[in-house]
Amino acid sequence: MNSLVLLAQAPREVSYVPLYVIIAYMGILLAMGYLSSRSFRGTSSDFFTASRSIGPVLLLMSIFGTTMTAFAMIGSTAKSFDLGIGVYGLMASWSGLIHSAIFFLIGIKLWALGKRYGYMTQVQFFRDRYQSNLLGYILFPVLVALVIPYILIGLLGAGAVVRAVTMNMFPETFASTQGAVPQWLSGLVISLVVLYYVFVGGVRGATWANTFQTLVFMVTGVVAFLLIAKGMGGLSEAGKIVAEHSPGHLAREGKVTHTQFFTYLFVPLSVGMFPHLFQHWLTAKSAKTFRLTVVAHPIFIMIVWVPCILIGIWAAGLFASGGLTLPKLPDGSPNANAVLGRMVDHLVHSPLLTGVLIAGVLAAIMSSLDSQFVCLGTMFTTDVVVHMSKKDRFSDKQKLLISRLFIIAIVTITYILSLFPPRHVFDLGVWCFTGFGALFPLVFAAIYWRRVTRAGALACVVMTGASWTVFFIDDIVYKDTSYLGKMDPGTGEYLVLGMMPAAVIFVISAVTLIGVSLLTSPPPKEHVDRFFLPAE
Repeated sequence: MNSLVLLAQAPREVSYVPLYVIIAYMGILLAMGYLSSRSFRGTSSDFFTASRSIGPVLLLMSIFGTTMTAFAMIGSTAKSFDLGIGVYGLMASWSGLIHSAIFFLIGIKLWALGKRYGYMTQVQFFRDRYQSNLLGYILFPVLVALVIPYILIGLLGAGAVVRAVTMNMFPETFASTQGAVPQWLSGLVISLVVLYYVFVGGVRGATWANTFQTLVFMVTGVVAFLLIAKGMGGLSEAGKIVAEHSPGHLAREGKVTHTQFFTYLFVPLSVGMFPHLFQHWLTAKSAKTFRLTVVAHPIFIMIVWVPCILIGIWAAGLFASGGLTLPKLPDGSPNANAVLGRMVDHLVHSPLLTGVLIAGVLAAIMSSLDSQFVCLGTMFTTDVVVHMSKKDRFSDKQKLLISRLFIIAIVTITYILSLFPPRHVFDLGVWCFTGFGALFPLVFAAIYWRRVTRAGALACVVMTGASWTVFFIDDIVYKDTSYLGKMDPGTGEYLVLGMMPAAVIFVISAVTLIGVSLLTSPPPKEHVDRFFLPAE
């Protein structure tokens, strides 16, 4: 038997050092929250948009940290464990190109309009652009319903990686989870830590924390990759293990069809409609602030995704050889979400380094949660409570209180949902991003098409929501007997006519928006002109 397999199977003394490092990392974040509170100006504008004062480096770090979630790190590793090298083409390659294009084509223009008209949220912009209060009231619950699964991804990913690295630490206290810290406890601690620094610093606190956490997870991700490769005997030896025990994971084609590959491009369009990303765009000091983000974002994606996907492929070979054990799901199958944590725990033979690397994974996860928390509180306060009330009814202090209370409510709901996890973080993310991506025509038309109408926008949101719900139910409820699509046996993906549902729903959204707009009266020219003025 391979010496690496014997080493991985050998009993190891349980060390609590990784857990201590994770606890220390949580303490650092709490300290950063306190420091950011010292710069908080106490106004709702500063809490929601950091007084539009964020420079290029902080903007890059906050935006990249926001987009890199458990979906990228935990989910990509889990998916490559299941499918192989093709996962990089599915998401990372498309994301690197499309994200930067959207930052340039959408982000800069929305920042300019936000600065000109004082928008704080996405719904504010759409309500004004399409002259429709009804659109705002419909869009708000749709966006919240899509953000909640996004938050859920973070909590589930964090729970999976903490459980993997703490296995056998508490055999008596947590016997039901093989002695590991359970999901309910890790999710609770992480939620409370993020809530603290968001509460005291708002979007500025989130931006500071994002910058720190982005640096942490990028550096530790590369270090984890190098140490895991070393633990497997080097890149060549790692490749040999996969080639011998799971050669299908090295095939560029086979499980993923060309149609599925090309229709995946509709998934990363979701960044154009992320409400938390919209809020980060508004914090920029100037349009020039976006330059660094547009150029560096694809490079950063490659730095994060390549190591994670290779680790997942190596894990598949090691698991097939009998050299890696994974926690089991209720149906007895291996929990792919725990792959990254277990690979670090098995192959990085230093409890201190293991703890640091796991802290880096948690940094990636938490750097998204904070932005989402602030975003939801901002939207509820601005788009529901303040909008439905008389002008100047609420003071800044009252607005902040309302925002914080709504954040607590959303986090509580999401935390409860995290106690009943789905099988794969990646698949949950795809459905979440499918909804946002399908709404992309709404924002693109608002910026580039003068002829788009209020009726077209309303119909677009309604049809997108309805079609997304139908396909989601067909996949989740009727999983084994789906009527509209079918589960691809090679990838385990739900496909419609061989395509990702994101492509089908996007077409429904775009056709509805264009068709209804052309059939209804155009908006007043003087109103449309407000959104097509020359750049300042």
